[in-house]
Amino acid sequence: MFILIKLKIQNFGRFLSSMIMPNISIFIAWGIMTALFMPLGWHPNKTLEKLISPIIFYLLPILIGYTGGGLVSGLRGSLVGSITTIGVITSTDIPMLLGGMIAGPLGGWTIKYFDSKIENKIKNGFEMLVNNFSLAICGILLAVLSFFTIGPFIEWTSHILGKLIKIIVSYNLLPLISIIIEPSKIFFLNNIINHGIFSPLGIQDALEKRSSIFFLIESNPGPGLGVLIAWFFFGKGELRKSSGGAAIIEFLGGVHEIYFPYVLIKPKLIFALILGGMSGIFMLVLLHGGLISAASPGSILSILAMTPKDLYFSNILSIFCSFIISFLSAAVLLKYNFFYTFKKDDKNATQKNKDLFVQETLEDSFHTLQFNRKIKTIIVACDAGMGSSAMGASILRKKIKNANLTHISVLNMAINVLPKKADLVITHQNLTHRAQKYAPHAKHVSLKNFLNNSFYDNLIRKLMENIIFLDDNHKNAININNVEKSYNLFHLTEENIILNQHANNKEEAINIVGNNLVKQGYVKSDYINSMLEREKIASTWLGESIALPHGTIEAKDSVLRTGIIFCQFPNGVHFGEEAEDIAYLVIGIAAKNNEHIMVVSNITNVLDNKDTIKKLSNTTSVKEALSLLTTEKI
Repeated sequence: MFILIKLKIQNFGRFLSSMIMPNISIFIAWGIMTALFMPLGWHPNKTLEKLISPIIFYLLPILIGYTGGGLVSGLRGSLVGSITTIGVITSTDIPMLLGGMIAGPLGGWTIKYFDSKIENKIKNGFEMLVNNFSLAICGILLAVLSFFTIGPFIEWTSHILGKLIKIIVSYNLLPLISIIIEPSKIFFLNNIINHGIFSPLGIQDALEKRSSIFFLIESNPGPGLGVLIAWFFFGKGELRKSSGGAAIIEFLGGVHEIYFPYVLIKPKLIFALILGGMSGIFMLVLLHGGLISAASPGSILSILAMTPKDLYFSNILSIFCSFIISFLSAAVLLKYNFFYTFKKDDKNATQKNKDLFVQETLEDSFHTLQFNRKIKTIIVACDAGMGSSAMGASILRKKIKNANLTHISVLNMAINVLPKKADLVITHQNLTHRAQKYAPHAKHVSLKNFLNNSFYDNLIRKLMENIIFLDDNHKNAININNVEKSYNLFHLTEENIILNQHANNKEEAINIVGNNLVKQGYVKSDYINSMLEREKIASTWLGESIALPHGTIEAKDSVLRTGIIFCQFPNGVHFGEEAEDIAYLVIGIAAKNNEHIMVVSNITNVLDNKDTIKKLSNTTSVKEALSLLTTEKI
């Protein structure tokens, strides 16, 4: 029951924020115009000042009502929602943003209910007449209803909330709200909190005081920046490498979701966020800081743009204080954990930190992923469809281009607008279950960090495999799990195993492997060039000390018969993008038709056994290597 109630509350919050977020640019426009043309603005202008009031009193409530109605019942819902919102606007003298958030969905639900009742009951030729008059009549009735009920209720509620907030502020209790906000943000409720709650309250507050603290409570980048910088100086492993870039994106780009994985991997850091948030709010209350309008995204640039000219000191100081407190707290937590771990088990801790995020690349998402059709569209989705998803889509789009996968388009969008027939959807692991509800027929892949290049590299490899798996017409597909893992398809002998090889780079290693494929009659000599070309498209580094070079699909005519060559490089060969991506086993593949699927599938058995990989990388006996490989049914 508790879980059900929690999910309903979350869905309700997301619905509220979904009405605000599409109209954020209008909030920003109103804020900039206010900062420029108001009497205390940068360039006061009594004539242009007249543009400000209609935006907040008419345009924004109607847009919110239009959006809310559309979320419930499409275009007809939007139109009825707009008419209904007119009733709440004209009933009071305060901005009816909250009123629009009620009236819009009410209008959408009403017309949706009416349409369901008359479905298939309208006589031919009367459809347009009924549709137009039903919309108009419903709109009129709801506008009158909202004028006498919703508007006065919102006005009364706003008055009560105003008094409650004044009491909280007068007792200096507002900083305690960080105890709720910061943990909630980590679970991707940031947009719900900011746009579903604080933005409407902030607008009302700003009209009375010319600025509002509510616009800066959730959007403050200081706490997240402190955690990321602490990771940069005191963290370990893959997270430390990406934390510097993440800090820049979070602070300047305003993508707060980027620091969530860094906290989820070490939940203790939530305390650093809470302390940083509390200190920031305390300084805002003490110095009477705030913004003119919503800062979206929550970057320092957006915040400065929405700051009144006399509040720069208080706002910047509050952000700086939250950063310092968060940084110091996170540093202590990370450093303590660092020494404690090493005290227990130095070697195990080092390996654990080193492999912290590498595990996600194949283990969780790709190991069981199989495509049954050609992938044409990849959608990177997040709660809002703007911040982290836009960043992830940008990274993937570049890699798609470099891999020459020109038939694949990459989009980013909010989860709640995912098309049901999407090909492949990428989301954070905490949001995947929601994405599956909106796009049940799509393939879904989860990630933990939108900056993890290994994740995207492995996805590219999987997409390249998909191209090979599909037939020439891209109509049929072969599933690895349906292919018989028959060892008799080709005969593995001692001749297939080449030990103690040396190469200065991966091109030399590929030539060694390719020449052995030629020597043993598996391929023609021009197949080596196709292996080198394939490596330029995307690295064949698989991780776990293994590389799997092979030719392009165009080189299939150069394959004489199916076979593989195992080459051992005791000193290692750099194959991947990272400095530590060293291959000690380079496995060359040549396969006729779709037989390579069986080869790749069987090689996966070795990839699952780290002890076997270690033995293969160090053995000096061909017989021992053959025994290990045949035991694993390669």
